[in-house]
Amino acid sequence: MKTIKIVLIVIVVLVLGNWIYATLNESVDVKTVLSFEDCVKAGYPVMESYPRRCATPDGRTYTEELPEKITYVNATEDNIKVELPFPGAVTGKTFSVIGQARGPWFFEASFPIVLLDKDQKVIATSIATAEGEWMTTDFVPFRAEIKVPESYMGESTLVLKKDNPSDLRENDAEISFPITVEY
Repeated sequence: MKTIKIVLIVIVVLVLGNWIYATLNESVDVKTVLSFEDCVKAGYPVMESYPRRCATPDGRTYTEELPEKITYVNATEDNIKVELPFPGAVTGKTFSVIGQARGPWFFEASFPIVLLDKDQKVIATSIATAEGEWMTTDFVPFRAEIKVPESYMGESTLVLKKDNPSDLRENDAEISFPITVEY
């Protein structure tokens, strides 16, 4: 009698264990994945890109939708594009700013960049330099190096300003976006 009770208990535990295991590990029907969030919840791989992308086994990819983080003042993406760092990036104390700007954004093949702290105080400045012929209306690659003081760590705003040798406010233009300086 005692042996029968033990066998029944073992059978119940095994059945219950299998049911719990199956419930926790049941696969999501790929057809129900209709967004980046669904893809992530289903446990499919997320690519380390910006913005992030998630891929389903049947080959579909979903891109993470991000709120607009770039602020344009008298400018658009048709004037200047920043490739690195991207909005929301975490950078080190020294980092590169890489992108493309149309020729009129430059003056004498350069334009200023400033890094502001969370109180909008300047913590670093740099000059972006054209990496090609800047006397054009086409996009020209640029690069700048930013060196942040060792004492600073935290939220920052990167501001890329159109060079304005006239100092007339109506010719000012800039783009800005948040980054975080950490290491």
